[in-house]
Amino acid sequence: MTSPLAPPGYGRGVLIVVEHFWTWYRRNWRATAVSSVLQPLLFLLAFGVGFGSLVDRGGGAAAATGGVSYLVYLAPALLAVSAVQSAAFESTYPVLSGFKWQRIYHAMTAGPITPGQVALGHLAWVAAKMAGSGAIYIVVIALVGGVTGPGIVVSLLAAVLTGAAVASLVTAFAATVETEGGAFNVIFRFVVIPMTLFSGTFFPVDRLPAVVRPLAWVSPLWHGTELARMAALGRWTLFPALGHLAYLSALLAVGVVLATRLFTRRLAR
Repeated sequence: MTSPLAPPGYGRGVLIVVEHFWTWYRRNWRATAVSSVLQPLLFLLAFGVGFGSLVDRGGGAAAATGGVSYLVYLAPALLAVSAVQSAAFESTYPVLSGFKWQRIYHAMTAGPITPGQVALGHLAWVAAKMAGSGAIYIVVIALVGGVTGPGIVVSLLAAVLTGAAVASLVTAFAATVETEGGAFNVIFRFVVIPMTLFSGTFFPVDRLPAVVRPLAWVSPLWHGTELARMAALGRWTLFPALGHLAYLSALLAVGVVLATRLFTRRLAR
């Protein structure tokens, strides 16, 4: 018979960390509702409905969007963008806070929870939160006519995978930050914002100058956007889809390994 004081299994320990974040979130969800839900919806209304009506009226973008309305073209991309932006935010200052300000990670590992379980629990919670916010987003875009079929559900999975890949890498970086978080401004200004603008979100990457396109191709958001659009529009091409999936999975694997090692190193001090 297992002792009640025995350390939890690895998976159970990760779920305990997720439970901590869920307990906090269900009491304080209003604090993050704007960034995680309302902001992407405003993007959708402004660009998909507002600006999109001008694009569709002009008629010149039909070839670029594959013959669908700009709203339908944009909706899965914004699903991926919102996941990446949420992933970056949730994996910067909250992680630093866990180490330096609130020190909740130290409290967790004072018991039987390991640093690796803390890192994986954080990433699992971020993925769950992205999935919940994305589900709400899908309901809204369906109401405004941005959904053409059930493939949008697969788009959500692609967006969560993209966000998880970004979250794992940013979390690993955040575990090395010792200052008050000024380094995070560089991530938002020179990584997240350029990815949002130049990863095929608002227009196809082939409209960029040839010298700039390779920068877009290494962006995880471009790979996630391409997967999300394939699913939403039902336009699958096997080898590109497998390439996007492999790239994002590789980034996630590298990020998870780095995050668990860096959490272990920092919490062992």
